[in-house]
Amino acid sequence: MKKFILLIFVLFSCNVQAQHVNENYGRKGNFFVYWGWNRATYTNSDIHFRGDNYDFILNNVVAKDRQSAFDPEIYLNPSKMTIPQYNFRIGYFFKNHYQISIGADHMKYVMQNGQSVKINGYISNGYTSPSGTNYDATYADDDINLKEDFLLFEHTDGLNYENIEIRRFDVVWGRKNIAFALSEGLGVGVLVPRTNTTLMNNDRYDEFHLAGYAFGAVLAANVTIFKYFFIQTEWKGGFINMPDIRTTMSVSDRASQHFWFSQYNMVFGTNFRFSRNEDNKK
Repeated sequence: MKKFILLIFVLFSCNVQAQHVNENYGRKGNFFVYWGWNRATYTNSDIHFRGDNYDFILNNVVAKDRQSAFDPEIYLNPSKMTIPQYNFRIGYFFKNHYQISIGADHMKYVMQNGQSVKINGYISNGYTSPSGTNYDATYADDDINLKEDFLLFEHTDGLNYENIEIRRFDVVWGRKNIAFALSEGLGVGVLVPRTNTTLMNNDRYDEFHLAGYAFGAVLAANVTIFKYFFIQTEWKGGFINMPDIRTTMSVSDRASQHFWFSQYNMVFGTNFRFSRNEDNKK
């Protein structure tokens, strides 16, 4: 990741000396669409759970992504290709150097069971686990082990970031049938996770729900072949805030959390246009 970011900045510094290359690669009026996959990382976060009989905060919780192991039957099968962590985007060049796009970043967020964290608040729902452990108590910076009989908490279908982005796009090197470009931009959107949760003695909950918002920035390196096909690597980072996460079948039971995320993407796409009469001038 560090090497990729360093490469982006080195090549971007060359962009100032290579602006004339863009004269031969006007993109105004072009559309593009891409599909690919991602790996994601998340900062630790405090997760606040609240309901009719409990209100507590788990501090500094660790979570990881869960990318599917590569299997052509999954990754290349249209009926299963949404199982891995994926990225889909469609966009339009409204100027030669600027594009606007909408997309879906399907990440997965998995709280790591077995970790010990601090807990603050109270639980008073009279629940006793099958092993005889009673979680009813008042907590003040106490340690608790996040066992599955207490909490399973995953945004695994998934941590869905539906967003809109504006990016600048610059070709820094090009020949007749191949061009290398850099792009950078900003985005904002909403989180619609399908949260897989089992909280104490409650039934498992796993439904889509509008939980919050996110914003971030993106850097990308693009290789276009024969003008119409491209491969693109992206680094995306930003902030996610979800104040309204559903956790059980009861509408009274909610959770909230916020954290920073980092995403590394590899995508494949195509450029196209509906009319050849677009003005390609700057």
